[in-house]
Amino acid sequence: MEEVRLTQLVRSSGCNAKLPPGDLHNALDNLTQRRCESLIEGFESSDDALVYDLGDNRVLIETVDFFPPMVDDPEVFGEIAAANSISDIYAMGGEPEIAMSLMCFPSCLDISVMRCIMQGAIRKTEEAGVVIAGGHTLSDREPKFGLAVTGFACKNEVWTNKGAREGDAVILTKKLGVGIQMTAHKAGETGAEEAIMQMRTLNKKAKEAAGGLSIHAATDVTGFSLMGHSYEVASASDVTIEIEFSSLRYLDKTEEFARFGFVPEGRYTNEDYLSDKIALPDNLTLSQRDMLFTPETSGGLLLFMSPLDADEYLKRVDSAYAIGKVKEKGEKPVVVRM
Repeated sequence: MEEVRLTQLVRSSGCNAKLPPGDLHNALDNLTQRRCESLIEGFESSDDALVYDLGDNRVLIETVDFFPPMVDDPEVFGEIAAANSISDIYAMGGEPEIAMSLMCFPSCLDISVMRCIMQGAIRKTEEAGVVIAGGHTLSDREPKFGLAVTGFACKNEVWTNKGAREGDAVILTKKLGVGIQMTAHKAGETGAEEAIMQMRTLNKKAKEAAGGLSIHAATDVTGFSLMGHSYEVASASDVTIEIEFSSLRYLDKTEEFARFGFVPEGRYTNEDYLSDKIALPDNLTLSQRDMLFTPETSGGLLLFMSPLDADEYLKRVDSAYAIGKVKEKGEKPVVVRM
């Protein structure tokens, strides 16, 4: 098969392709619709998935996510898109079980490319214990792929983004910097292997490692950046989240790439929306600011738990690390310290 350069067919890629958060809120805020008593979580709280009460002490958790490719290999693209879609179920404390695919496919590509994307997705969903049971495909100028995923959980074991408590430790389970890394990669820079491997990694083990611990709030870090997803939790929980920049772990050469200007467009729309909601230190450099607001793709879980539980969790998950703590609500929902 002739080599395919999927990234040359798209203007934006991965979670960077998401609609700017300010535009999204302008479109959705204050919409009214029929109240459903069984719907425990909808889009109102900006949570990762809907939660529907099945009436037997179980809940159904459902999410959907798709985006343009950030890599040229179609099978790897399928794996990344699947891992990213499934992550929202893990971020709600659920077990994913079934999925339907969403595919936008250009007529200029051989149909074998579509098959390769699906093969990658199937490989990753099988790793997660998920079955792809159908889907929908459209002809489009740009390739896009993702999944609508359904999972289940016990009603009293669901995680949400609105339970963070004063004194909680803040834990992140993957490194940051994917958006900057892949922008540099698309421009011809080498060394994106770690970023690609991380995007292909399910959050399955990170979720399962929390068994027996009390997770007060959770989300995953994707297109809204670490700052945006921290703000959502802080706002929903009515607290202030304090993040230590020096504790953050970034993929190799991320700051160097940021200094060279390999920064995706979503970094700017994120900060535009969040600028009045986050307190940043005066000595933060421009490249460090870029790193905080850049979209991530298939990022890690952001977990909030007691310091005691956090110590135990960090023993269980090698990739996880503490990045801050939860404080009483202050002037800004999120505060970054050096």
